[in-house]
Amino acid sequence: MKNQHLDLRIVRTRESIQNAFIELIEEKGFDAISVKDITTRANINRGTFYAHYEDKFDLMKKCEDEVMLELSTIVKENFPSVVASLEEDSPIAVPSSIAIVIFEYLNENSSFMRALLGPNGDLTFQTRLKKFMWKEIFENEAFDFVRKENFLVPGDYLASYIASAHIGVIQQWLNSGRKESPEEMAKIFSIITFNGPFFAAGLKK
Repeated sequence: MKNQHLDLRIVRTRESIQNAFIELIEEKGFDAISVKDITTRANINRGTFYAHYEDKFDLMKKCEDEVMLELSTIVKENFPSVVASLEEDSPIAVPSSIAIVIFEYLNENSSFMRALLGPNGDLTFQTRLKKFMWKEIFENEAFDFVRKENFLVPGDYLASYIASAHIGVIQQWLNSGRKESPEEMAKIFSIITFNGPFFAAGLKK
């Protein structure tokens, strides 16, 4: 029981630090935040902070790593169903399972994702997301149905286009107050992704 209480206390302390961190990023921007700002907002002493993180950069990296791990799990569990849906003859008119799960995750973690992807966050995070997409989808040996020899354009340009477009859609949704539900956004996301922007704009039948 003692270990359980200790573990729970650790979890709550980290959550307090991360919540304070997120609030401060949106208020002041990552560059302007100090460890003192974080400890004051989280109502902890500096020793407690340094027991968990080396500095604010380590805190940011650990937060981003957690997001990457959770997104990786979502991709690995749901991407095969995306490829299966591509075999259908009719245009995609319903949201793919992976898009629904991703937007549900983004909705549950909207404050943190908005802080990370916003102008006051870590600008290198978007680059990490692009590399993540390339690695998880195009270099993952488990997805043997995605083969580079079948690409019609260089893979690095393809990955950059897909990642930039997807991140842009996510940023727009987060910054506009998430007016659409995760299911509605998943449908928008799927139509643009599977059919292309010209189809979505009504220019291509």
